[in-house]
Amino acid sequence: MKRHSMAHLQEPAGPGSPMARPRTPPHIGTLILLSGLSALAMNIFLPSLPGMTAYFETDYRLMQLSVALYLGINAVVQILIGPIADNMGRRPVILWGLVLFLIATIGCLLAPTAEIFLLFRMGQAVVVVGMVLGRAAVRDIYPADQAASMIGYVTMGMAVVPMLGPIVGGFLDGLFGWTANFWLLAVLGLATLILTYVDFGETSHKSGKTLIAQFREYPELLRSPRFWGFTLAAAFSAGCFYAFLGGAPFVGTEVYGLEPSTLGIYFGAPAVGYFLGNYLSGRYSVRVGLNTMVLLGSLVCAAGIGISLAVMSSGAGSAESFFGFMTLVGLGNGMVLPNATAGALSVRPHLAATASGLNGATMLAGGAGLSALAGALLTPETGASPLLVIMFICAILSTVAIVLVILRERQLRL
Repeated sequence: MKRHSMAHLQEPAGPGSPMARPRTPPHIGTLILLSGLSALAMNIFLPSLPGMTAYFETDYRLMQLSVALYLGINAVVQILIGPIADNMGRRPVILWGLVLFLIATIGCLLAPTAEIFLLFRMGQAVVVVGMVLGRAAVRDIYPADQAASMIGYVTMGMAVVPMLGPIVGGFLDGLFGWTANFWLLAVLGLATLILTYVDFGETSHKSGKTLIAQFREYPELLRSPRFWGFTLAAAFSAGCFYAFLGGAPFVGTEVYGLEPSTLGIYFGAPAVGYFLGNYLSGRYSVRVGLNTMVLLGSLVCAAGIGISLAVMSSGAGSAESFFGFMTLVGLGNGMVLPNATAGALSVRPHLAATASGLNGATMLAGGAGLSALAGALLTPETGASPLLVIMFICAILSTVAIVLVILRERQLRL
């Protein structure tokens, strides 16, 4: 990422300060790590869910809530964090969020019961500030189409994290037990906090408004059809993945009898496609345009799920076909999410962090519901079919949303 000079946006450190505050925008590596930590916290422990269920002597469905509750609290945090960051700046909000994430992670490790674990697990959701404000920082620096490309490159790098996370989590679980995953999160959280403090210079002017005044600007976004079109296109496309997160551990372990280490490897399938999709976004968004990239991505996502559902319905379904076709879901998401996010953030550029928060909150609120729904509907008798049906409906709705955006923009040009 080109590091534009933005010294005027950052107050200088005091005389003799042992560690002067950075005056320039963050390196792309810092943005990748901030976004990646949020993704890693979401999925690294998924292969351990059966073992955690046994450890806490509880029901699997209760432990599966560790995904849905995390996503739900993520949504709430994102609604609040945007106006706060537009008011206070990106840097301090990210630093405090990382500190709270570290405390919550230690709480997960020390939890004596499943209920207390879930309480601290919800607290871990505050790490989403890194993803939300990292995207807002990109939009602070770049215009819309270029922002989509840069967000694509950031999330392309971030895609390595969810691809490797369950694989690493499965092997750590096999070697040391489920707590090893949370010790890794604690170490990475501390490293990210240090790097952010050293590298992340403020990228935005403080609004100068009170928080109440900042929250009052939400209606400006809520009244925009284009904002909602981009946001819903992203939300339904991401909903395919979140439903997968909620249902795939059950499908892998209970339907296909996979071991945690094998399940962790199979979980990497969507991330392989996501990596490629984000590469395509980074390479072609400026040339092709946001709307076209979102439309193509949503169609690819729907095609992957539709083929998988057809294979499953024919009786030829297997663990390999189920997880293999998820690569196309990841590919579609990699094309949809950076471009739809950049589009949503560009509707009202002066509210970039607020838009990023509301956009992300909508995705995660829907994701929390879909994750819980997928977990509730699946049984060994149903197989993976209910999960695939949910995902297919989401992909179709994502396509409808971006088509409405395209029609709206054509109407505005007339």
